[in-house]
Amino acid sequence: MTIKASARTRVVRGAKRSISEQQIIYDILDAAMVCHVGFVMQDYPMVIPTCQWRDGDKIYWHAHSKAKNIVRTGEQQVCMTVTLLDGIVYARSAFNHSVNYRSVMIFGEAREITDVAEKTRQFKLMIDKFSPGRWEQLRPITATEIKATGLMALDLTEVSCKIRSDMAVDEPEDVSWPAWAGVLPIERQFGSWQVNADADASYPQPNKPSLGPQGEL
Repeated sequence: MTIKASARTRVVRGAKRSISEQQIIYDILDAAMVCHVGFVMQDYPMVIPTCQWRDGDKIYWHAHSKAKNIVRTGEQQVCMTVTLLDGIVYARSAFNHSVNYRSVMIFGEAREITDVAEKTRQFKLMIDKFSPGRWEQLRPITATEIKATGLMALDLTEVSCKIRSDMAVDEPEDVSWPAWAGVLPIERQFGSWQVNADADASYPQPNKPSLGPQGEL
């Protein structure tokens, strides 16, 4: 299944890297832990990093209910971006250096979710993205916490995706230049657990989240 391009999402520069397959786009969003939400507030641009998660054909993010990245429904359009960096590309000329990446850009009118039951369900999905099964291990969320946490949703209907997963591409006359050329892959992995000073280390460690498919050359 593919996502149809719009006037805003049609890739012009580097069109051969454009991806329209829905599942590939969903895989990138599911693997990414952080997004950047851009919008205009009081006549100046603002881009805010925050955690995101996907539920079906919608993407969600949260903040304090009074935070600036809780854009009120119907006020304006937003643009969300997600990028996974997979490698540094070293060419024989500075001009042809690049990076391997997987990126998604989403346009649309965000809407605020206020229904308590739906907010609670989405907060569970958020926590379980970062640690599957974690929600059931935690102290139950309170009504005050639900009210204090804002929740926004954006439909995944106007989406642009680009992927670069190539080796260095040099000009034919540069291939003989005496400099190394190739890719330094960037591997996404977790480090060692760091237990809280006030925590009981005998409790089982949380389940680690999925990092999704790594970038391929």
